[in-house]
Order: sequence, then C-alpha cells, then structure tokens
Amino acid sequence: METAGDPFPSDWSPPPIEFLNPRPLQDTQGQRWGDQVISAEGSEPQPADGDPKADLASQSQGAAALEPGTNSLGSPWGSEKYINSLASLLQEKRQQPPEQDLGSLLLQKSRDVYCLEDSEDDDVQLTPQHRQLVEKFAVALQDIPQVHPGEAVFLPQRHPPPCFLDASGLRPHSALEELFLNAPPSQQLSFLRCSFLSNLYLHSTHACPVPVLQWLLKLLAWPPDTSTRAFGLLWDLSVDDLFRQSGDTHSIEGLGPQDSATEPLRPASPLSPASLAEDDVRPWCPSPQEVTELLHSLGAQSPATYSRTPDWQGREQQEATQEVALDSSLSNIYKFLTLCVYLRPGVYTDASLLGLMELLCRTGLDTGLRLLPQTNLQQLLLQLLECIREWPGKLPRLCRALSWVSDHHHNLQAVVQLFPDVTPRGRQLRSQLSLVVIARMLGLEEALPLWKEKRQLSLLSRLLGLMKPSALRQLPDFQPSPACQEQQPKASVELDHKVCYLCHSLLTLAGVVVSSQDVTEEHWDELQLLCGQLDRHISTHVRESPQAMHRTRLKDLATQTYVRWQELLSRCQPKAAYFSPWKDV
Repeated sequence: METAGDPFPSDWSPPPIEFLNPRPLQDTQGQRWGDQVISAEGSEPQPADGDPKADLASQSQGAAALEPGTNSLGSPWGSEKYINSLASLLQEKRQQPPEQDLGSLLLQKSRDVYCLEDSEDDDVQLTPQHRQLVEKFAVALQDIPQVHPGEAVFLPQRHPPPCFLDASGLRPHSALEELFLNAPPSQQLSFLRCSFLSNLYLHSTHACPVPVLQWLLKLLAWPPDTSTRAFGLLWDLSVDDLFRQSGDTHSIEGLGPQDSATEPLRPASPLSPASLAEDDVRPWCPSPQEVTELLHSLGAQSPATYSRTPDWQGREQQEATQEVALDSSLSNIYKFLTLCVYLRPGVYTDASLLGLMELLCRTGLDTGLRLLPQTNLQQLLLQLLECIREWPGKLPRLCRALSWVSDHHHNLQAVVQLFPDVTPRGRQLRSQLSLVVIARMLGLEEALPLWKEKRQLSLLSRLLGLMKPSALRQLPDFQPSPACQEQQPKASVELDHKVCYLCHSLLTLAGVVVSSQDVTEEHWDELQLLCGQLDRHISTHVRESPQAMHRTRLKDLATQTYVRWQELLSRCQPKAAYFSPWKDV
C-alpha cells in the first residue's frame, strides 16, 4: 500500500489507456458504484481498475464478435463515436477492395481524365450565353511585332554559281603565273586556298590583271571557305595598289579587312585618293553592273520579278547554315565596296550611287537577315551618301526611290533605320525619308510640300491629325470586303490590329523626324503644337483594353514620344526678357 506522503509509489504499472476503454452508450446500461461497475442485466460486478492487458484483450474479443457493419460500441462506421481499436482496423481492412480491383479502378479514372482532355480539344458546341461570355473576356494574341516582316529577296541556293576565269588575253610574266592561268578551274581554286595567288601578285612589280580581280569578285558569292579567302586577297591587293602609287609601302602593315567594321578607313599615305589621275584605274573598283550581277548570283531576284510578299515556303526550305553563309558573303561584299568608294570617291556617278543604294536597301530587307546586325551595310550606305556630288538636288529622288522599296510600313521603317544619324547627310536623309514614307502611307505624297526643310515640323503637326486610328480606318486599304463583313467580330479585331500597327509605325517615323532636327528656340512654337496634336489625336483616341495588347503597345509609344518631346521643349524654351526699370533711364 502507498502511504501518504511517500514520494515513491509502490505500484509501477502503466496507467490505463482511456481512449481504448469502451464507454456505455446510455446511462441505463450500467451504474458505477464506488470502485465497481454493475451491468444493466444484473451480472456480477467487475473491477474498474484491473489489469490493463486483460482489459484490452477482453475488449478486442468483444469487438470482434460484433456485426460487420458496427464498431466496437455497436454504432455505424460513420458514427462520431468511432473507436480506433485493433479489431476495427482489421474489420475495415477486410472491407476494402483487393489490390487488383484498386489498380483497375485507378486505370479507369486515368482513362476518364484523358477522355476529358481530348474532349476539351474538340469543338464544343457552346450556348449563346456561354459564347458571349467567352468573347467578352477573350484575350487577343495579336501584338505589334518588334521585328519587321521583311521581303523574300534571296532565294535558297543549293550549289555555288559557276565561275570561270577568262585568261585568253592575258600574258603571263612568270612560270607560276602561266601555270595558274592555264590550270583548270578546280586547280585555280587550289591556288587561292593554298595562298599561291598572294605570293604571285601581292607586293609584286606586276599588278594583278583585271580579269583575275573580276574572278575573285565572283568568288565572293561562293561558300564562306572560298569567299573569305577571295575577300582577303581582294582587300590586300587594293591596299597594295594604293600604297604602290603613293610610294609608301611601309604603312600597309596593320591595315586589314577586319578594321573596316570597327573604324573608318584611314590610309597612312600623304597622297589623297582624290588626287589620283582620272585616267588611272588603280585601285580597281567593280562597276554597278558587276555588283548587281554578284548579288543576283547570291540568289537575289531582279526588280521586275521581285516578290512583295515573303515566300515563307521557300524560306522554310532554307537552312540556318545557308543564312549564315549568305550573311558572311554579303558582309564581305559590303566591306570591299566600302573600301572601293573610300579610295576612289568619284568612281561612281550620282545616278549609279542612287541605284546602288536602292539595291542595297532592298537586299537589307531579306527575311533571313532580319535578326542579324547590319553594321557593314550601314557603313557602306553612309559612305555612298558622302560620294553624291549634287546632294541637295538628288535628295528628293533618293527619298522617292527608297520609299517604294517595299509596300509594308514596318519594312520602310527598317529602311530608315539603315541610315544612322551620325553624319549631317544621314540625319537629313532620315528626317526627309520618314516624312515621305508617312505621306505615302496616308496617300498625300503628291499633295504636300515635302521638300521644304524649314517646314517639316509644321507639316508633321498637320499629318498627326490624320494618323489617329479613326482616320486610318477611312483609308482604302482598310475598307472591309463583303466576305469579311459576314464574320463581323473576327474581322473587327483584325482591322483594329492593322490600324494600330500602321499607327505605331507612323508614330515611330514621326519621332525620327523630330529627333533628326536641330531644335532651337525658333522651333519652340512648332514643337509645342506637335505635343498638343499628339495628345489630342492619338493619346486620347487610343483606349487600352485587356483583350488587345496592340493598343497597349501603341499607348505606351504615344506616352514615351510625348515625354521625349516635352524634354525637347524644356531645353529649347525661349528665355524671358529681363525687365529692368533703369533700362530707359
């Protein structure tokens, strides 16, 4: 027995587990009297604090004798008085389906899910109420692209164009040159790849014959392993001819073809190329006809058969390696022409320069070259601009020719960006060409005085009112056809996208016109009028919508343009006259 105040108990048995002990369902089933429990049937009393192991065993035997649908207390399995006993867990395990049945059940559920996913892909017949709800909250995937669509200029080439050296009228000066001129075409290419031609003509007393130079020029249209060697030899021979005439052969070192893409060409010779004699044909430069034939051998289409829409089927057949090879060949051509027009600025007439620039801008719009940098082409175009003799008189003709290079407004925007604004002529051409393209897209090219340079900003403020989306919808190109009117919701979304796309391009060109001007205090009133017209006709007319991302893009461009013009206004704001009361004294 345990005495009062004894800190150490004499009974070390574990305490009884209360949640496993069965409880009576009703108070009438049994009564507790002291330390004994008397059953309702009048059975003998049982001790309340007996052996826990015996109590647990008796409870398990009693629970096993119950019906399958009841728990240890005789209540249903879903009852709140469910007791988590060993017998109940065994009984619940017996009622579960076998593993095979469970696996088949899961397989059937997965099949039902797949059938449900397949049914979602099919055309589901929606009720008019559901269709109206879907159209209300549908989001249009059409957006204003950041890259121009381009034109199908170059067709895929599977084999290099034929190239033969006509050496019938040439007289060899050495046995090695005689061997080269009389060799078959395959061995002549071996002379180039093995650098025998460099040893034969570079730094030699005899200049390289013109037919050999023409043959090297045609090889620029071949794959990169051949065109790169031909370009390097053409570059070295041209520089060698220049310094041979100037008498300074020590400055050739350090001037290589890789310098043309990083910095302007600056020969160390004191003799300027412009001081060369007019009847001197050195350094050799290809004629415009030879340049045109070279581009055609690369796959460029002639202007008569030029496709205004991209040939996506033919472009899909062209591999990425062919596009890289085309870009490499064009880069070599651009670098060599840049060297030619720099060494001999007067080699081409103004008419030839305009035609050459139109052809080069057309080639720059090729669909396979849209994502590639056009640094070499930009440098060549700037060099050609500097070679035009009658610049003010040839500017309108050049702008008209370049404005018809493509019929797509985004492509024309890309043509404007081919001319960097790093030179005065480049900025003037960008501004004038942008204004001409805007007038052409609005159908007002012949009705406006586009060639008055001092009125460009005021003329642009008049055009901004015609650039708003509601006014662009009235153009003939955006009038819906009877077939499109039947599909009214879809046609309306496509028309809104086309209108916002055109407005985005026109607003970008308008920003080019303003940024190319030397804004001073005299232009403050015109620039302030431009800001008012932009906010009135475009910013307030474009309403953003979560279902049309192209409107958001147009709204962002209008806001950025307005902020940029406001910054120009703050810089060129005229200073207020200082008031002095002692001025007239």
